[in-house]
Amino acid sequence: MSHLPFLSSKLMHIPDGFLSVLVSVIFWIISIMVIIKALRETNRLLSERQLPLMGVLAAAIFAGQMLNFTVIGGTSGHLLGAALATILLGPWSAIIVITSVVSIQALVFQDGGLIVLGANIFNMAIIGVLVSNSIFSLSKKLFGSKKWGIIVSGFLAAWGSIFIASLSCAIQLAISGTSPANIVIPAMAGIHALIGIGEGLITAGAIIFILAARKDLLEVNLTNSANSKGILIGGSIIAVVLAILSPLASSHPDGLEWVAEKSGFLGFANDAFYNIIPDYTFPGIDDPSLATIVAGILGVVIVFSVVVGLSQRKKQTTIN
Repeated sequence: MSHLPFLSSKLMHIPDGFLSVLVSVIFWIISIMVIIKALRETNRLLSERQLPLMGVLAAAIFAGQMLNFTVIGGTSGHLLGAALATILLGPWSAIIVITSVVSIQALVFQDGGLIVLGANIFNMAIIGVLVSNSIFSLSKKLFGSKKWGIIVSGFLAAWGSIFIASLSCAIQLAISGTSPANIVIPAMAGIHALIGIGEGLITAGAIIFILAARKDLLEVNLTNSANSKGILIGGSIIAVVLAILSPLASSHPDGLEWVAEKSGFLGFANDAFYNIIPDYTFPGIDDPSLATIVAGILGVVIVFSVVVGLSQRKKQTTIN
């Protein structure tokens, strides 16, 4: 597969083996409790406006996470999307969106372990969203609602979501005894402070585009309806285009893998006990680029279907 030097189809959430069973169980319990709360709040606030937006945003975030960008020192980063989802949907619906993406990545694409899935959800879907929401709200109060203020607030929220989520991961690794805290915390913080800049720039760029095309989407008012057809078509096109571009991703290891290799605990990772579409490469297709594109498009469809299906089921439950 040919790669451009700036964009890795290889992602790496926490794999099984990096965290102790006790730590994994604790974060499963915490994550389940928060997800239940998020479902209830989304159910209470859900409107027709959110259905297509939640689905296409989840699909676009999934596809965007396949496009790792090169940072420095032979490492790479990838979009988290927690800040963008929070800005467009509010925190509770954003938690559902990111949880769906992270879960499907683990279950279907073997990206991240199943035993540690609760920890991955906690770091990316819960910490990432709550930090984004706090920083964005505070920054908007400081900078106001002018366009530049919203853009700067989005950048800071995105950077903070990456940085704090990486610290959460580092603490989990230290508590598990995988790596000493004085080694893993500075290493994770340093590399993800840089990766966060990329996240911030992507988020700021997305906000600039939304301000120009659909400024109303930045007004989180879940009781109002919007042009669902336009959101569905436009968002679906963006998600598919990102999936098609996925073979261009950087081949460098992402931040966690880089730290694990440098700190000597990469060998602790356990392989998945089953494979469906491992490493985002669709089985049975000889051409690597085509196999990645097909896997990406399939993932987009799965994520969209799961998020919209879950939202519609919750809405129908409320109606009944």
